[in-house]
Amino acid sequence: MSALDDLDRQIVLALAKDATRNAGALGRELGLSQPATWRRIKRLQSAGILGARKLDLDKEKLGFGVTVFLGVKLATKGRVSLEDFERAITAIPEIQTVEHVLGMYDYRLRVTARDISDFERVLRRRIMTLPGVGDVEANVLLSEETRSGPI
Repeated sequence: MSALDDLDRQIVLALAKDATRNAGALGRELGLSQPATWRRIKRLQSAGILGARKLDLDKEKLGFGVTVFLGVKLATKGRVSLEDFERAITAIPEIQTVEHVLGMYDYRLRVTARDISDFERVLRRRIMTLPGVGDVEANVLLSEETRSGPI
């Protein structure tokens, strides 16, 4: 796909804020017809710029009031393959994201739990028992601001 023009960027920004908006409402806001807006959205989807629309769940209202970021360093990379660790970690539903990173730790995990004692249970019984887990560092999320990023 060729470079994005200003209208494409406006569509991407608008959908990043609220992916439920339809082409008609978005077109009215941008001064485009519904069919023209719909064609642009379809083109952006075909190019892979726009992916699946996702629900933004309020984890606190669902009973998950604690989010913790874990840095996990594998004890011995040669004995446990990265794929084995990643496969095992996906069986833990409290883990929302798994990021393989470069730096002090091998993985960064986003873990949600009902409260701190629930997190401790997940950490002790589920995460620390995985093969290959070495050092772990926890950072509790205090607040979060979601930003659309550079577009």
